[in-house]
Amino acid sequence: MGKVTGFLEIDRKDRKYAPASDRIRHYREFIIPLTEEATREQASRCMNCGIPYCHNGCPVNNQIPDWNDLVYKGDWKEALGNLHSTNNFPEFTGRVCPAPCEASCTLNLQDQPVTIKSIECAIVDRGWKEGWIKPEVPTAKTGKRVAVVGSGPAGLACAQQLARAGHDVHVFEKNGKAGGLLRYGIPDFKMEKHFIDRRVGQMTVEGVTFHYNVNVGFDVSHEKLLAEFDAVVLAGGAEKPRDLPIPGRELAGIHFAMDFLPQQNRRVGKEPVNTNEPILAAGKNVVVIGGGDTGSDCIGTSVRQGALKVTQLEIMPKPPEKENKLLTWPEWPLKLRTSSSHEEGAERDFAVNTVEFKGDNGHVKKLRVTRVDAKFQPIPGSEFDIKADLVLLAMGFVSPMHEGLIHSLGLKLDPRNNVAADTLSYKSSAEKVFACGDMRRGQSLVVWAIREGRQCAHSVDKHLMGATTLPR
Repeated sequence: MGKVTGFLEIDRKDRKYAPASDRIRHYREFIIPLTEEATREQASRCMNCGIPYCHNGCPVNNQIPDWNDLVYKGDWKEALGNLHSTNNFPEFTGRVCPAPCEASCTLNLQDQPVTIKSIECAIVDRGWKEGWIKPEVPTAKTGKRVAVVGSGPAGLACAQQLARAGHDVHVFEKNGKAGGLLRYGIPDFKMEKHFIDRRVGQMTVEGVTFHYNVNVGFDVSHEKLLAEFDAVVLAGGAEKPRDLPIPGRELAGIHFAMDFLPQQNRRVGKEPVNTNEPILAAGKNVVVIGGGDTGSDCIGTSVRQGALKVTQLEIMPKPPEKENKLLTWPEWPLKLRTSSSHEEGAERDFAVNTVEFKGDNGHVKKLRVTRVDAKFQPIPGSEFDIKADLVLLAMGFVSPMHEGLIHSLGLKLDPRNNVAADTLSYKSSAEKVFACGDMRRGQSLVVWAIREGRQCAHSVDKHLMGATTLPR
């Protein structure tokens, strides 16, 4: 604990955003980093608690007080080493993680929490700038071959850990570039994709081979993979979206969020969109159904495309402005969260359920909605209409896609239709087949995916070698 009285003397100060009027004109990141002096000052607010609840608040169990102290003392390189010991990709989590660690910060009980996420991002960005982050090539090869299906954060973390253990790792990705939803789901204004490219370059030098435009289960059979590899890791994510099967669903202009967002990401990344139906919000009344992060991403993207008006609907009641900290801490609290995209121009409405899509000449024109009570039952007489030229369904994901690989392998599923595997072995019901990330646990956070990928790599290495030095 470098500065014993830091949390008493210094107020929380976090990164700021560029003005909305400027940032909606482009798709680049718009967060303004803190200066080095300000970052060190914020790190000094960490109280180095006897029981640091932030460790458990963070799914990858970052040693947060340790690197806060190192940053305060100016030992950035040592802080980077500590950070990388638990997190393969802190530049991803430092940008898109909701920071459950900050909710668990002891200082959050009576004051504002330490700016953990900003400090994490500053450490790794400094590491890249100074050239401290280099490929970690294994000194010896094991002769074992591992296939990783899916290149989202779970697949990338698993592949990097296994490559560093000396295995010959091959990553199979159905899209043209690596990253999964990090690349094709999260907009560039939240995380630019050159950060993924940089890590892919590092992993390639470390011995990972990437195979793009290969949809395993369709382009390559599972029999071929099982014959050629000593272990297969399924990290394909949870891509089956939750639908809204109500009257009028067949109308044109109603799309899943993950049909809309990847198109714009491909445009920004200068990749072919590969569709006869471009989904664009320019000049339209856009309604986003779903109040989570994906819905927020749809708002920000629609605003940048020039939407006439954006409305976001959420079936849940409006959360409280502030949580009761003494009741919720150190758990993730339910409270009203306003994202940068909300600030850019969107109307939000809560406790609203859509009951019908209405159209003209086969195209959606409005939504019939109703207010609902605490049990999600319609309130009589509360129905009203909302104009809509484009409707984006952002209500989450229900499971991985079963067609192809999961069906052909005949894998056992859990009650939520995810691939059944425990968090100790990560083994599926098929011999030498492992599963991790959203494909195993269901829709979740990037930081949970990284944790699962690392822990799965530990289990795969132990399975192949009888013992492992990889951390869990």
